[in-house]
Amino acid sequence: MIRFAPLLCAVTLLFAPQMGFAQTDQEKGLQIAQEADKRDTGFGDMVAKMTMTLRNRRGEESVRHMKLKILEVDGDGDKSMSIFNKPRDIKGTAMLTFSHAVKPDEQWMYLPALKRVKRISSRNKSGPFMGSEFAFEDLSSQEVEKYTYRWLRDETLNDLPCFVLQRMPAYEHSGYTRQEMWLDKSEYRPQQIHYFDRKGSLLKTQIFQEYHQYLDQYWRSHKILMENQQTGKSTTLIWSDIKFRTGLVDNDFNRNSLKRAR
Repeated sequence: MIRFAPLLCAVTLLFAPQMGFAQTDQEKGLQIAQEADKRDTGFGDMVAKMTMTLRNRRGEESVRHMKLKILEVDGDGDKSMSIFNKPRDIKGTAMLTFSHAVKPDEQWMYLPALKRVKRISSRNKSGPFMGSEFAFEDLSSQEVEKYTYRWLRDETLNDLPCFVLQRMPAYEHSGYTRQEMWLDKSEYRPQQIHYFDRKGSLLKTQIFQEYHQYLDQYWRSHKILMENQQTGKSTTLIWSDIKFRTGLVDNDFNRNSLKRAR
């Protein structure tokens, strides 16, 4: 992953108050985002099971089961693969993502009914993933360089003291004008994100719950809720059987591996 700002910039931000310099809201926002990113660096790879529950505005549900694989890449964004196992009509459908910083992410989907791999246009990153309330851009790794930042305020959320940051996409074709993110001050974990659409209206709210720590360092939310404030629809992700450093390599993340993914 692209994780680190130049050393001089980091030192300046760290010691600005002691040196008598006023730290801007933009500098403070970037510093907080970099610290959160640094704390999640070095996990290597991860595999997990996930249950995705889609709800319409009437409360009717459809449930999907999938497996997720992630490979951390030094100097670039993560590589990830999502494989659907249930229900039967989408079994074998898989998505491969190469995340980058500012240049467009690369994404492909394998459609078993057609027995072919389809490339997802970078202009379609705001489209819904498999009918859920998660857009394609929500599912790529969140590199620091993908956004510009501004600290808005400190605020308590669910009894947790939090930083509230504004981040604005620095990449093209985003479906959002801005996002507002709550990070708890103790561990720098995202607790909530508000997404604002291209008209500047609140579109979605993402809520992170049931955090567990792995390898004495890495925190993962086992329950993530995405609520569409404009349509009343929602999607819940339940994570289980999370494992780190399983030995995944680059060859596990290419178009050929997408076709045979299980």
